[in-house]
Amino acid sequence: MSIFKRLRDLTMSNLYALIEKAEDPVKLTDQYLRDMQDDLEEAEKAVAAQIALEKKFKQLYEEQEALVAKREEQAHIAAQAQNIDLARRALEEKKTAASKAAEYKASYEQNKLAADNLREKLEEMRKQISELKNKRETLAARVNAAKAQKKINQTMSGFSNDSAMAGLKRMEEKALQLEAEAEASGEVYKKEKSLDDEIASLSKDKQVEDELAALMKKYQG
Repeated sequence: MSIFKRLRDLTMSNLYALIEKAEDPVKLTDQYLRDMQDDLEEAEKAVAAQIALEKKFKQLYEEQEALVAKREEQAHIAAQAQNIDLARRALEEKKTAASKAAEYKASYEQNKLAADNLREKLEEMRKQISELKNKRETLAARVNAAKAQKKINQTMSGFSNDSAMAGLKRMEEKALQLEAEAEASGEVYKKEKSLDDEIASLSKDKQVEDELAALMKKYQG
């Protein structure tokens, strides 16, 4: 019978050691919980059947005990009536009933002992399942926290103050380069005047000089 196979083959301390070493402890715990739940259902059926046997033999034992008392009383009644044959039959059936009562009582006590033993193991299994469920919740919280920490560490491993400052410096250098290029392009634009613009500029300069000469001549005397 494999009702309590896992309970016999693997103690909770050994199970916890396996869980701690497992790659996915929560998954292992869930699988073991499912297995234990299946065993628990099987054990509950076996215990119920054993209890039924216990009750059956108890009922048979009590019935024969009642029959013994009844035949005892009937034997006295028949003896008082001086009916020897009837008294004899009552005593014979009393003896048979007493023999059956003793047999049923032994079976009842044996089955009661087995039922009590199964009850204890069933209760132990229920406690272990409850304990394992509690540990499962603790494990799940620890695993989730570890996974989150691992993800953060992986994300932060490629990021440091040095790399951040280097990135900002590169951005600053790029901005200075773009500003210099913009200023240089403006200077080039200023220098690269057209021929028409230069001639027009010369004409403007000559007009100013002519006006200045006339003004100076006026006030020479």
